[in-house]
Amino acid sequence: MPTKYDPSAIEKGRYDWWLNEKVFEAKNDNKKEPYTIVIPPPNVTGRLHLGHAWDTTLQDILTRMKRMQGYDVLWLPGMDHAGIATQAKVEQKLKEQGKSRYDLGREEFVEETWKWKEEYADHIRAQWSKLGLGLDYSRERFTLDEGLSKAVREVFVTLYNKKLIYRGEYIINWDPSTKTALSDIEVIHKDVQGAFYHMRYPLVDGSGHIEIATTRPETMLGDTAVAVHPKDERYKHLIGKMVKLPIVNREIPIVGDDYVDMEFGSGAVKITPAHDPNDFEIGNRHNLQRVLVMNEDGSMNDKAGKYEGMDRFDCRKQIVKDLQEENVLFKIEEHLHSVGHSERSGAVVEPYLSTQWFVKMGPLADQAIQLQQGDDKINFVPNRFENTYVRWMENIRDWCISRQLWWGHRIPAWYHKETGEIYVGEDAPKDLENWNQDNDVLDTWFSSALWPFSTMGWPNEESADFKRYYPTAALVTGYDIIAFWVSRMIFQGIEFTGGRPFDDVLIHGLVRDAEGRKMSKSLGNGVDPMDVIEQYGADSLRYFLSTGSSPGQDLRFSMEKVESVWNFANKIWNASRFALMNMDGLRYEEIDLTGKKSVADKWILTRLNDTIENVTSLADRYEFGEVGRTLYNFIWDDFCNWYIEMSKLPLNGEDEEAKKTTRSILAYVLDQTMRLLHPFMPFITEEIWQNLPHEGASITEVAWPTVQEEWTDREAEEEMKLLIEIIRAVRNVRAEVNTPMSKPIKLMIRAKGDKVLERLEKNEAYLERFCHPETLQLGTSIQAPEKSMTAVVTGAELFLPLEGLLNLDEEIARLEKELVKWTKEVERAENKLGNERFISKAPQAIVDEEKAKQQDYLEKQEAVKQRIEELKKI
Repeated sequence: MPTKYDPSAIEKGRYDWWLNEKVFEAKNDNKKEPYTIVIPPPNVTGRLHLGHAWDTTLQDILTRMKRMQGYDVLWLPGMDHAGIATQAKVEQKLKEQGKSRYDLGREEFVEETWKWKEEYADHIRAQWSKLGLGLDYSRERFTLDEGLSKAVREVFVTLYNKKLIYRGEYIINWDPSTKTALSDIEVIHKDVQGAFYHMRYPLVDGSGHIEIATTRPETMLGDTAVAVHPKDERYKHLIGKMVKLPIVNREIPIVGDDYVDMEFGSGAVKITPAHDPNDFEIGNRHNLQRVLVMNEDGSMNDKAGKYEGMDRFDCRKQIVKDLQEENVLFKIEEHLHSVGHSERSGAVVEPYLSTQWFVKMGPLADQAIQLQQGDDKINFVPNRFENTYVRWMENIRDWCISRQLWWGHRIPAWYHKETGEIYVGEDAPKDLENWNQDNDVLDTWFSSALWPFSTMGWPNEESADFKRYYPTAALVTGYDIIAFWVSRMIFQGIEFTGGRPFDDVLIHGLVRDAEGRKMSKSLGNGVDPMDVIEQYGADSLRYFLSTGSSPGQDLRFSMEKVESVWNFANKIWNASRFALMNMDGLRYEEIDLTGKKSVADKWILTRLNDTIENVTSLADRYEFGEVGRTLYNFIWDDFCNWYIEMSKLPLNGEDEEAKKTTRSILAYVLDQTMRLLHPFMPFITEEIWQNLPHEGASITEVAWPTVQEEWTDREAEEEMKLLIEIIRAVRNVRAEVNTPMSKPIKLMIRAKGDKVLERLEKNEAYLERFCHPETLQLGTSIQAPEKSMTAVVTGAELFLPLEGLLNLDEEIARLEKELVKWTKEVERAENKLGNERFISKAPQAIVDEEKAKQQDYLEKQEAVKQRIEELKKI
């Protein structure tokens, strides 16, 4: 291995080697249990961001781990055509060339968009490779490929025939910028400073007027009624009368409707059925005319009279001015209110009367809610997000699925040129010359909702992949698209495959900057994951992303934290180099753990077993932050800081059997550790593993570590715990008195009992090596010198004669600080054990552990008290 850890060098070419070895391809091995994840398909609109890196890294961890655990793993890659976003990108590109999509025509424009797709799909694959994602490219899919398009058509036709898809005129969310309909969840609501415009509509009979208020005065041009509550005493006598609509001079009725809130404003509201969803429903109840006063681009149409051609917001300004001049508008009141904006274009969304295609959501949502009440419910992690999902399904509205675009799945509906008859089918009508196909395409999420099963070959239920790998094991995604995508996959999966599309949904948060702000172009705080990889390597980025947050929580990105992971990787590299340099040509078949072992050998094998058990259990619960902490502590502290240092004694000694055992343990522990770490840091672990004595072609395909009970030795663990406490205590004392390790000191250790003394005598060589005493005295009745430094550890007291070390006053002051520390620990333990709730609810093992801690703290507190008294008497 090179002397320096260089991530770019070890990562170069490794991914291509994995692909050539086909280690990521699902084997369709019936002897193994299948484990499937389908990648949330990224949009082919540009490069991947840190959120994609986080999401896919978590999936890679799961699939690499499951592959090592003996599963037949399929991690299926693919991309989404992203209708609105991709079409907007291509149209922008054409605009820069002085063209529009209409110059090209539909067919040529779609061809141009396919070229865009191929270019950016290559970018995305290159980024996947940089991250080291173990994807099965032999099964890669695209939402517009032939198989998925067939699935989309079948689903549309089936739902239409079941009367769950219908076409109708409704108020929809309209994006005037992209000129397309939006679903409710594609609308982002923002607080905007606006105004309430208070107006008086005169009664036709001349008996007075009625006051109304609106935030959108430009829509009054489409008013067809004024509504009041039928029980409102102020207005009951006016119901049925007519008012004259100012400017337009159209006579419109006053209607009574229970929807009106008598307590809000004047208690009277203008009704514009073509420009407000609630007004639309009121209009239906009272058979009101629908007057649309805007064009699709947000400009006013011919129904707007003299305002025709004006932008809606320019019209607002002018109509306010005109209404003031006519003394109709009598008050403008500032008002902060929530305004919908297009998620894609940022334009203010216009509630707009339009003929669109809808999915009737009631029956589909009911099935999805019912699933969560049974044994086959989907497991949300964290489970609080199940409530988010269920609440959304309980309150769901019909889904507008048609989009006024050219890029996407064209709606499989045709209209007869003469009769207007609608034909819906997977294939075009036979006499096609008499029919026109619907110009709209389906909402991108319509095809994405089928992703878990359409990618497996459905609707051919005899497809080998569908039969073997569906339903999938887990979905990994962010909490921000539970409504967009997760819910839709669930109800479509139930409807078309008869059950849940995945067993688990692992929810992560958003990547934010170090200050907790959402990353955005406007703030300029975005980070390109490829730049991070260029600087610190993929392994550092992956480990930071996957272990820096608990499920469901946002992650704050910090380059300093990524750098600290690089330091961790460098530590692993250097420790591995040390081990490999001392292998002395050890071959895999020569690894032997049965020889005589030191306490350090037994301890590291015990700690390895505990680490394997904890990492496996935590990973199964998706607690990757805790996995990271566990691995870090074991590798950095136990293995690097302690075992490697202690291994130098036998490696530099004369006992050949001890050397052989130590080499075997180094090789074994490193091998097992690299396997545990591999899903998180695939590149460095493969490189180190290839240099270790090993069996097999790649670490990706070796077995996941399992606990070997025969190597667990709790007695050795207790011995080592004592030694580590003593060594740390001596080092701390040396540091306090500025005495370097190179300077020999006198060390006296008073053991509390014969068993502790036996442990110390058995491991005297370690005390000599790591405490560097000039003289070492062990015993159970050692008397503390009158002037000495003191340290208290579990089971023993340490005395370092003061001569040449420090003055007495400083030592008493230090001990008094230590006494404060142990007193606080005693109080904490007493409070916890005095808490009846803790005692009654905590497992007995936890309670016993807390009692043992309390006793340990009491002993240390008493020992420090006694020592202070002794020193004060000197």
